[in-house]
Amino acid sequence: MKSHVIVGRGATASRTALLLAEDGERVRMISRTGGGPDHPLVDRVAADATDADRLTELTEGADTLFNTAAPPYHTWPEQFPILSASLLSAVRRAGAAYVMLGNIYGYGPVDGPITPGLPLAATGPKGRARARVWEEAAASGVKVTEVRASQFYGAGAYSVFTLAAQRQVLEGRLALVPQELDVPHSYSAIGDTARTLVAASREEQAYGRAWHAPTSTLSVRELAQRLAAVAGAPEPRMEQLTDRDLTLLAFTAPFWAELHEVLIKPGQPLVVDYAETEKILGVGATPVDDVLHEVIS
Repeated sequence: MKSHVIVGRGATASRTALLLAEDGERVRMISRTGGGPDHPLVDRVAADATDADRLTELTEGADTLFNTAAPPYHTWPEQFPILSASLLSAVRRAGAAYVMLGNIYGYGPVDGPITPGLPLAATGPKGRARARVWEEAAASGVKVTEVRASQFYGAGAYSVFTLAAQRQVLEGRLALVPQELDVPHSYSAIGDTARTLVAASREEQAYGRAWHAPTSTLSVRELAQRLAAVAGAPEPRMEQLTDRDLTLLAFTAPFWAELHEVLIKPGQPLVVDYAETEKILGVGATPVDDVLHEVIS
């Protein structure tokens, strides 16, 4: 029986654990709180993933280590190197394959569709932090691959859409969103991202490079309208937040201040190309309405 370690306890980590467990494979989930889904093949452990010795001990004998964890958003430049070094040490010493969950920040601004072969040219601190995590892992000599997701949506997702629009739409309230309302934007479903992580872990040719999680591309207004239609909610009321609005929101939570770096240029679509994922790993995008039904179920 294969066994795996998953670092993290969020929606993607939990969905990945269940996919593996439902295939009869053992999973050990590691997080500071020891959270995770309830399944006889899922062992939940409370531990600090930045403790390389403890993480190595927990990874011994595992076929794969999946990392879905990240430090608090506003601490990435300082904390990601610490977490990344511990993870690399653990997979190197335990001899496990390494599957990383990343995102598209490392590319920086891109004109046209974003493909996984583009250089990681970001210059901002969060983009560079993400890029360095992959660059160091790829140069380390371990068996490694990365699945890069776009903005998350779906049940359990934590993203700009879920924070700024989802509840407001469902409750019929005004949604104030820090992105242009009618410009196409690619969204990754939690379930599709988890399926890509599992598929990449099982495909030998997946290692040594990055893959994109499947996406659905539509404007944030269109996504909100689809959610309202699925839920039987009123037509969404939406407005775009200004830079000044974000600055004021930053006094309530540091997350909002960090968005200035990653907001795309006005009028520029954000389109993620996942054709290789579909062709080689066999994972496509779940229909948008099916993903949104999970949100309200």
